[in-house]
Amino acid sequence: MRKNSIKNIRINEEVLRELSDIIRNKVKDPRIAPVTSVTGVEVAPDLKTCKIWISVLGDEEAEKKTMEGLNSSKNFIRHELARTVNLRNTPELFFHLDTSIAYGVHMSKMIDKVNHGLKVSDLDKADKKED
Repeated sequence: MRKNSIKNIRINEEVLRELSDIIRNKVKDPRIAPVTSVTGVEVAPDLKTCKIWISVLGDEEAEKKTMEGLNSSKNFIRHELARTVNLRNTPELFFHLDTSIAYGVHMSKMIDKVNHGLKVSDLDKADKKED
């Protein structure tokens, strides 16, 4: 099975949907932030591995604790995935932090500042004041 085949795309979508449900409703680890979402899933064509991109609403400490909680719950999540998705092999799960949303928000703020007439050199000063 090729990486971008229709079958692989359907598997990715189904795994994403089920993982979102499992993390939201079944994992009871207190380290996982309440607003944690699965932004992307890539299951290998041989169904052995699965890369999962996670987005967390919160600061860096919340992101770190959420990733620790997910990694410690990895076996439970995999077991639940095996129960809900009928695959020949249940893939091994690898969680990655998705920072694209935070980057997009940062770029949007930069664009807004430029549109309001701030000079480029003032942008750096304004960012330092916000931090």
